Amino acid sequence: MSSELVIRTKGLLFDMDGVLISSIGSVNRCWKRWAAMYDIPDAENFVIPHGVRAIDVIKSLRPDIDQAEGLKVIEDMEILDTADLKVLPGVRELLTSLPVERWAIVTSATRRLMLGRLEVADLPVPERLIAGDMVEKGKPHPEPYIRGAGLLGFAPEDCVVVEDAPSGVGAGKAAGCRVLGVLGTHAFGDLHEADWVVGSLEHLVVTAVEGGLELRFSAVEA
Repeated sequence: MSSELVIRTKGLLFDMDGVLISSIGSVNRCWKRWAAMYDIPDAENFVIPHGVRAIDVIKSLRPDIDQAEGLKVIEDMEILDTADLKVLPGVRELLTSLPVERWAIVTSATRRLMLGRLEVADLPVPERLIAGDMVEKGKPHPEPYIRGAGLLGFAPEDCVVVEDAPSGVGAGKAAGCRVLGVLGTHAFGDLHEADWVVGSLEHLVVTAVEGGLELRFSAVEA
């Protein structure tokens, strides 16, 4: 079931992977290779926790290695592996229609990886962005989205976060934002903390209005 909703906000904060683009094939391939290189048990079946910074994954798996080196290895792998990267439905039209001062990307990817993926996808690079290596604490900590709202010049409660992963939804809510979940990498039930959930950004229409943005979408219901 779905229902048509119209809400107002001052700014939009987008996650990248799973919201704007899909790079899940690259992520899965590269992390399995990384796991094998660093002697992680059952490396061929390793599943990366989606929406979490690579550095935090590395710290949990191999706290004994040089963290910067381990991060560069996986970053280099993912930058080179772009064969099946794709722009998700509705994204290109949405981003090109938004006032540049009203949106930002807040991603767990490093800045270098984020810019590389946006270039391959031929998507606009926002004037304001927060990458995983620009914060002290990554998602699900609220710091990334608090910082993202600040870049737009708004309070977190005046922003809507767009997320596909439980860690990102949790980060947005902890920051004080409203959260629009997007199905794709996770099921509806996994995004239960979100204020609303849509099937894809094809179902989101954003119009600039006085003082902010008007969002119109069909929310998925349980």
